[in-house]
Order: sequence, then C-alpha cells, then structure tokens
Amino acid sequence: MKRILLVTLTACSLVSAQGEIHSYSVTLDGANAGTGSPGIGSGTVNYDDVNHLLQLQVTFSGLTGNTTVSHIHAPTTSPFTGTAGVATTTPTFDGFPAGVTSGSYSNTLDLTLASSWNAAFVTANGGTLATAEAAFADFLATGRAYWNIHTSTSPGGEINGFLTPVPEPSSLALLGLGVVGLALGVWRKNRATKS
Repeated sequence: MKRILLVTLTACSLVSAQGEIHSYSVTLDGANAGTGSPGIGSGTVNYDDVNHLLQLQVTFSGLTGNTTVSHIHAPTTSPFTGTAGVATTTPTFDGFPAGVTSGSYSNTLDLTLASSWNAAFVTANGGTLATAEAAFADFLATGRAYWNIHTSTSPGGEINGFLTPVPEPSSLALLGLGVVGLALGVWRKNRATKS
C-alpha cells in the first residue's frame, strides 16, 4: 500500500510540475491603501506560466474620487505589507475604466510583450522580459505584489490589496492523498497493536 501511495504522489507531483495556472485572489480597500476610503473591490489574477499570460478581473465600488490609473505593484520588502513601484503596464492597464467611482475590468496581458510591463521593473529584475516574468511570478507567489486603483482624490492609490495565492486543485489533491495515507497508516498501526 505504501508503494502505491508513493507512486500516486510522485505522479501527481510530476503533472503539477509541468506547468499550470497559478490563481490569486485580491480584496481591495482603503485600509490596505492607508486612505480610509470606504471604497472596496475584489478580483482574481491568473498567471499561466506556460503561455506567459496574466488574466486580470476586478470589480470595485464606493470610491471617493474618479479612477485615474490601475496596475500591479511589486515587490514589497515583506509579504503582505509595504509599498512598491509599479510592475505591470504603465501608466495604466489597457482599457481600465477611467473617471468612474465604481466599475469592473477584465483583460489578459501577454507577458512576452514589453507593453505589459513597466520598463523600470524589467530593468530592476534582470533586464529582459523573461527575467522580469520570473521575478514577478516569485513576487506573486510570496505575497509581495498588490493591485492598486488610483483616483483623483488619492493619486497614490485609493484602494489596494495584496494578491493571495489560491491553492490549485492538484495541491489540494496531494494534500488529500497525504491525509488519507496518514490516516491509513495510523489505522493499520492501531489494528496491528490490538491483534
């Protein structure tokens, strides 16, 4: 039984290591941005490490000023705290709604294009789009990237939120297999000691 469990775990980890979509959730508010704004927002960011795509979705409302620009900042020094320069498209995401206090946005960035990046971020992270993408992927995974929505009343950002990893199904499956294997081992040990 142990051999079957080991083979299954190894197979799952090999499938997971081939490439995947890394999902992140984000909750934006004024407390995160330090503005005290009643504005709120929520969204998802999906990073496809094989096709080099960044899928963005957000909805927001209650802003005290009209939207001006929006992008993802990275890297902060510590996970889930601090501020950083802009990593993605400058001055703003293409098509992000301007001049509104509520709205939604959905777009996909091709990370192989220079237009998807802030040139300063690329320079600071190896000087190529590939090295910038690798660094950005690390910053996403370690909680050092945040989505910022800037407005006319808060030019530095009225609401923002750190991108939080969402466990992928294969990780949950591996965790489940591990728990089942552990429970089976404990059950067998208890059964053997009672015999």
